[in-house]
Amino acid sequence: MAEPTLFERILSGEIPSHKIGEGEGWYAFLDIFPRREGHTLVIPTTPVQRLAQLDERERSQLMSGVVEVQTRLSNYFGTTDFTVLIHDGPLAGQEVPHVHVHVLPRTKGDNGSTLAAMWPPNPSHDIDHQALASLAANITTEA
Repeated sequence: MAEPTLFERILSGEIPSHKIGEGEGWYAFLDIFPRREGHTLVIPTTPVQRLAQLDERERSQLMSGVVEVQTRLSNYFGTTDFTVLIHDGPLAGQEVPHVHVHVLPRTKGDNGSTLAAMWPPNPSHDIDHQALASLAANITTEA
């Protein structure tokens, strides 16, 4: 039996996360290495690596989660523009072998960069859990 992925460990509660929302077949939480404030990951509760491994119902549930997260982020950040991205497999840049959708709110003056352009060459590994917890609480209060 394979080791559980980071996201399976988050889903089981073994590893804490800064939850933005959850629904049937999906769970959403703030990225701990955000490319901008509000950077959220939406994952299916089914632990598969590739989008094609989800059945039609599971894909529909995942996309419903993405739309719900966009609504919550839109209410908080006052925007209707988002970068939504899936790295589907390791050659596409997927770092955790569990389907996940990046949802980033875009606002005027944020330079409109692509997600790839937002990756720093040497990312800091300092995680500000206090700031993430506060943001998650504020976003979910708006919902």
